[in-house]
Amino acid sequence: MTENLSATISSDDGAGQDPFWFLGGRVRLLVPGASTGGALSVMEFNDTKGHATPLHIHDGEDEVWIVLDGEISFFVGDKRYDLGAGAVAHGPRGVPHGYLVRSPRSRMAVAFGPSGIEGWFTSNGSPVSHVDDAPAAFDLGTIVASAEAYRLRVAGPPPTE
Repeated sequence: MTENLSATISSDDGAGQDPFWFLGGRVRLLVPGASTGGALSVMEFNDTKGHATPLHIHDGEDEVWIVLDGEISFFVGDKRYDLGAGAVAHGPRGVPHGYLVRSPRSRMAVAFGPSGIEGWFTSNGSPVSHVDDAPAAFDLGTIVASAEAYRLRVAGPPPTE
């Protein structure tokens, strides 16, 4: 399926861009919204044990997580889902959600529909110069403040075990 889609994606739309650091994890834009007419975007997240997002709410898009490697706990509303490779979870718009990495490393594909939120990630990321580099420092306050323009808001602290 990726082979068919890649034929419709030009190198000018950001697809397959180099990875960047975001909130301490390595991220890559796989399918930019520009290549789907704004219907959806897909990103890849590579995180290490203990990495967790603040609980947050998307007002403009749904989020679907596809676990490729590792073990990740997803928190959606008042429910917790402990998932491993091959599992899928849904973070609906308007519902607080977040995740916590439980394995030494994790990798997941995340689809956002409709697209647009990928601009928030890319505008707040820092380039990765080498895959083995340590994550770049970041200012959480600045990143959170910029989320409002993307109809994304923090609803609580990151989940813990």
